[in-house]
Amino acid sequence: MVGSKKKRWIALYVENEAGVLAKVSGLFSAKGYNLQSLTVGTTEHPDVSRMTICAEADDVTFEQIKKQLNSMIEVIKVMDLTNVPIHMKEVLFAKVKQIGSEGKAEVFRIAETFDVKPIDIGPDSVILESTLTERRNDELVALLRQSFRHIDVIRGGAVAVEGISTSCR
Repeated sequence: MVGSKKKRWIALYVENEAGVLAKVSGLFSAKGYNLQSLTVGTTEHPDVSRMTICAEADDVTFEQIKKQLNSMIEVIKVMDLTNVPIHMKEVLFAKVKQIGSEGKAEVFRIAETFDVKPIDIGPDSVILESTLTERRNDELVALLRQSFRHIDVIRGGAVAVEGISTSCR
């Protein structure tokens, strides 16, 4: 049995050079794999970047993805984060627009409940900044959409780091 599709997480260490992001994302599109999230940033080594990728795939497809990424010259290391303890956050900005003072008060209550920050306030709008997990950001957006009519949501991809094993302490 192939297995059902589920969210899979991969971290890649890659050479920090022009075109690597295009090659990695091109691999996904050429094979028809759906990227749900892809973030990339430099590491403590200026010539190495780390990518965090989320894809929805079954077991067989996911193994193919990992093998194909491992075969790329620019890829230094592939790590499957799907079943390991990780710390993960996603950046989200939510702009709540066309609200009065009561609406602003409600936005501030929601922000306090979710422990997110209002980062900009205008005469009829508020921008919230969140660095919660994807699930908590989903809950925040759902509540904002339930409470307000005019909302812009901008989400960045998730970044993740493997947990520190208790056996290493």
